[in-house]
Amino acid sequence: MTVISAPATDSLLRFALRLDATLTGLLGLAVAAAAGPLSTMTGFTAGQEYLAGAALVLYGVVVFRLAGVRSVRRAGVGVVVANLVCTAGAVALVASAALPLTTLGVTALIGSAVYTTAFAVLQYVGVRRMA
Repeated sequence: MTVISAPATDSLLRFALRLDATLTGLLGLAVAAAAGPLSTMTGFTAGQEYLAGAALVLYGVVVFRLAGVRSVRRAGVGVVVANLVCTAGAVALVASAALPLTTLGVTALIGSAVYTTAFAVLQYVGVRRMA
């Protein structure tokens, strides 16, 4: 087995990416598994809940894979941008009132915006440490 040793300066970014990937993937599994009951509580349809859960799992797998690439800085920048896009999307969805969301649905979207922003900041700090 070959072990690739990375510079110590990228450890925060790799940790932040792996933590984001793991938590997001686990959340996605929970959302997909409980899509029916969640849909009655949030205002999303069961199909939308299932699709969101599957997307979260896929995102988790991709980000976990990106955390292991040799030169992680570029991947880190991409994930920061993706997290900020998700933040903007969640806020825009709430602000547009395009869906008949319940209070829990709105709270979940705002919570996801806070979550993605927090990880974007942590990952950005990790990217900046490498510069």
